[in-house]
Amino acid sequence: MWVKVCGIRDRETALRTAEFGADAIGLNFYARSPRRIELDEAIEISRSLPRHVARVGLFVNHATDDIESITDQCQLDIIQLHGDEPAEFMVDLQRRLPRLKFIRAWRMDHEGLAELQHYLGQCDPSSVVGCLIDAHVPGTYGGTGQTVPWQRLVDEYQKYSLPPLILAGGLVPDNVLAAIEEVKPWGVDVASGVESSSGVKDLDLIQRFITNARQFNDETRSLKKGV
Repeated sequence: MWVKVCGIRDRETALRTAEFGADAIGLNFYARSPRRIELDEAIEISRSLPRHVARVGLFVNHATDDIESITDQCQLDIIQLHGDEPAEFMVDLQRRLPRLKFIRAWRMDHEGLAELQHYLGQCDPSSVVGCLIDAHVPGTYGGTGQTVPWQRLVDEYQKYSLPPLILAGGLVPDNVLAAIEEVKPWGVDVASGVESSSGVKDLDLIQRFITNARQFNDETRSLKKGV
């Protein structure tokens, strides 16, 4: 199970999160988010992380030039588009940044995922490593702690024609294993669910979240071995 912890804002928390076994660290560059990171701090975190931990930059309706500049300075591995960027915008970025991988975030509302397949069908699938499904809360771009309707997501997400599914929205240490067992995503993403207050990460919650998410892998291996 691929695990990403998003919205980390200091080097010590990033390094401890990597030690706990996170596969990716999310650096949030959205100016209106309580998890927004300053560029200098993001550069320091990126330089300090071991290479096996992916550096993911979260962008919300940024200008292309800004994304390119931040990506270069922070040596990002993955760009996560989390705003209202049209497919044409993502295609242009894919052309301009061919070495980069992409995650497209999608906020699931009452209309479900009707437009998602059409949107991603216009993009280059070779560089899209995942589609992150978050809860739709009007006026926000994620990090609300609201849960995605898991069963509806299972019913609507076309796993064989869409990128690997990354589940987000309302995940916490106490429900992440149940969420994984029901949805069976490729990965999980957490931000507010491992915070002691808005924008402030709690190392104990991060460790518990990663440990609980990994239980799915352990249980799966045990079942295959007949234990």
